[in-house]
Amino acid sequence: MEITSVNNELVKECVKLQQKKYRRGKFLLEGYKAIKEAFDFGIQIERVFVEKNHVKDYDFVKDLIIETSEPVLKKLSTTESAPNAVAVGIQKKYDKNILKSAKKVVLLENIKDLGNLGTIIRTSVAFGADAIVLYGKESVDIYNPKCVRSSVGQLWKLPIIEIKEFDQLKEIFKDFEKIATLPRSNNLLKTFKTTDPSLVMFGSEADGLSEDLIKFSTNSVKIEMAQTVESLNLATSAAVVLYKLFIEG
Repeated sequence: MEITSVNNELVKECVKLQQKKYRRGKFLLEGYKAIKEAFDFGIQIERVFVEKNHVKDYDFVKDLIIETSEPVLKKLSTTESAPNAVAVGIQKKYDKNILKSAKKVVLLENIKDLGNLGTIIRTSVAFGADAIVLYGKESVDIYNPKCVRSSVGQLWKLPIIEIKEFDQLKEIFKDFEKIATLPRSNNLLKTFKTTDPSLVMFGSEADGLSEDLIKFSTNSVKIEMAQTVESLNLATSAAVVLYKLFIEG
């Protein structure tokens, strides 16, 4: 199959996937690395738009290929420089009950920065988290193309589950040690020890953790740093904390 017109109806439908309200269980994958890693980890691929000169690179999805032109790929892509392929994938869904058997869970409350979220997903995989919970009603969509890119192929390597209601959170994690990351905790990260199962909670850069989650926590911790520095970027903070708690113990 070949499509070279930016006005093709299928192209127009796929471009809509750049917006959350149109994704409805699907999402865009841009470039070889993202498409190959998603395919290798069992993500269902619906179709792949490939620039004609690169078709052979995508033999692993050869039955799904639509040969296309650079203008079409530019329209489909959300990057300044269009990749040589853009695919449509099917979002992976998880049952919340799998959280009950997890040992190390990362909770992110109302995270609004897509780059931060993608980086924290990558970090969580690297340091052995069993799952990520996106809590709250203002969290960004993990299937936003920018988040997919910044997670660098790690998005489907651990369960990521959305929970909007506090009562659900309380029920699922009632038997966990719940650690609030706070700028004014009495516990320093360098000497802090945790036990499994544990839930490590991070708030947004702008607002921090809500009062509900602070009260819900059973412990808290802060990163010790120079007095001349007020705070770290959220993704950096998460990397430091998760390495200490999940790797060093």
